[in-house]
Amino acid sequence: MKIRSIAGVVALALSLAACGSSQSATDAGTGAGTKTAESADTVLKVGASPVPHAEILNFVKENLAPAAGLKLEIVEFTDYVQPNVQLDEGQLSANFFQHKPYLDDFNASKGTKLSFVTPVHLEPLGLYSKKITALSALASGATVALPNDATNLGRALKLLADNGVITLKEGAGTAATERDVTGNPKKLQFKPLEAAQLPRSLDDVDAAVINGNYALEAGLKPASQALVLEKSEGNPYVNGLVVQAGHEKDANIVTLGKLLRDPKVKEFIQQKYQGSVIAAE
Repeated sequence: MKIRSIAGVVALALSLAACGSSQSATDAGTGAGTKTAESADTVLKVGASPVPHAEILNFVKENLAPAAGLKLEIVEFTDYVQPNVQLDEGQLSANFFQHKPYLDDFNASKGTKLSFVTPVHLEPLGLYSKKITALSALASGATVALPNDATNLGRALKLLADNGVITLKEGAGTAATERDVTGNPKKLQFKPLEAAQLPRSLDDVDAAVINGNYALEAGLKPASQALVLEKSEGNPYVNGLVVQAGHEKDANIVTLGKLLRDPKVKEFIQQKYQGSVIAAE
């Protein structure tokens, strides 16, 4: 009887210890989970092109975000696809690299539901060359590289049309392709390439129409080195903050949107980029 009692006591103790350990583990796990969730709520993970988007975000992170109670994690991308893919998948809180025509085309072609929150700046598209120093020197039969994504291809062709190099079919708009070219007096040869490759193509082509961010990354100075540059007035290609649809009014997103349009950010853009990047009005 005595032996049985001792055995029972031991069994009971072991049982209670096991229950206590299980409860402690659960409490610890719950605590850790709560902490992670709180961290996720206070940190915005934003995807961006390195220049100028990540530079602008870093200015906000270092100079404005702390006083606003906002923590930013900036993830850099060198292409125009992954920032939207990862935002759609929930790996990012927001992204900052694109204009609304590109976003609209991406949503339509990929079935995503991403939303443009606020405009921040314009990067004028420009025509560059290592072989000529004036647009008038573009020779007959010259090869001109263009961005190959739908909206920026149309944008590049419009730049050439606006400067009298080609003419486009009336109403072609941002969806214009080479098939919409109705006049090409210099018989230019067009070479569509991925936008990120355009600066490297300058050694192989006569000229290239290059997106502002890639021109800056390559060390080009759009305001002074472009043969022709987009006008900023009425330009629909303003880059801005983008989120998953339904998150436009999230407190941290609203705060970041306001900070990106702060007068100090506009001053930073003006001083750093000297007209190669233009703050949105």
